[in-house]
Amino acid sequence: NHLARQVPRTSSNEEQPALDKTQFVEFNKVFPDIVKDLTETGRHLDVPRATKWFAKVLQYNMLGGKRNRGLALVLSYRLLAKNEPTPEDFHLARIMGWCLEILHTSLLMTQDTVEQADTRRGKPCWYKASDLVSNAGVALNDASLLETGIYQLLKIHFEDKPYYMDVLELFHDVSHKSILGQVMDTETRADRSLQQFTMERYKTITKYKTAYHTFQMPIALALHMAGVRDLETHRQAKSILMEMGQFYQVLADFLNCFGDPEVTGRVGTDIENGKCTWLSVVALQRASDSQKQILQECYGSKHPEKVARVKELYNTLGLPSTYKIYEEQTHDLLCTQIQQITRGLPHKLFFKFLEKVYVKMLYIVPGINGISRVLLVCTHQQGLFGRTR
Repeated sequence: NHLARQVPRTSSNEEQPALDKTQFVEFNKVFPDIVKDLTETGRHLDVPRATKWFAKVLQYNMLGGKRNRGLALVLSYRLLAKNEPTPEDFHLARIMGWCLEILHTSLLMTQDTVEQADTRRGKPCWYKASDLVSNAGVALNDASLLETGIYQLLKIHFEDKPYYMDVLELFHDVSHKSILGQVMDTETRADRSLQQFTMERYKTITKYKTAYHTFQMPIALALHMAGVRDLETHRQAKSILMEMGQFYQVLADFLNCFGDPEVTGRVGTDIENGKCTWLSVVALQRASDSQKQILQECYGSKHPEKVARVKELYNTLGLPSTYKIYEEQTHDLLCTQIQQITRGLPHKLFFKFLEKVYVKMLYIVPGINGISRVLLVCTHQQGLFGRTR
């Protein structure tokens, strides 16, 4: 029974929570230095109000997240370093991790403003913080301000490092790709005919908007910091991480629709927002003409009855069962690909990523309510990267 299977474990259940908490605390200790580096008034004596504003932007938007991308970078560096990292090495890895967190936050700020979202990290989105931000244009400018901070930090801390140009180019490249993903996502959602809701388009959006900066980038940056320049090593790592990013997004899409809000901590709104998801694409592939008409009439509507009709159609088309098959086959394929990795890349690093993405089936009681039982456990284990889209 595949429901009882789990990916290889890298540490005991007792050790892992304490380790994760320690890493989280150590990572957060660096944040005041990040703010100081970016807002030190001595660096910009002629614009003191602007630097004070930058501090507000950082404090409001950067606090409250899970830090998962930054923490993944530090973990990757620890496993990839040729020699035992020194405290200074770990400090630099955490700074690099904060650069990645800043990139992610700047993308979220732009996305929230464009999509007119209400909350982010338990508080109003930055463009809705009326006592601080006057309009959406200011919020978009502040998102750009955050991104420029990445390059200031890289120059301050890494300019003398042999990998400086490599990470600089990587940040430029992935930032560009992520914004392209946002453009494609917005364009696709605007298509009320749903003609652009194809699997090819879905995979492209996921690759550009999620997989590059959430999965490939933490390990790519860690490889550069560890002095690994071999192109084949980077290619192998990227190949499997991009596949893992696709796998994760399908899981996230499924939970957004079928997950229990009491477990996930939020009510899924992909249908209401008209997002191009794995579920919507597969539904359109299977739907009859009359069923496609239902999707065209109801998808993207915030009316509860129309949302319910879409979910009913998903069940009629057998999407929960299709997802379970996809999940099992993709998990097996990823495990095989990890085992085939060469070039000295530690298999346990990739299994660690997969362990955080994939359902840990250890606590499932088979045969009780079937798919809903899987969803409860599945939701608990998706926390490495949170909701990316």
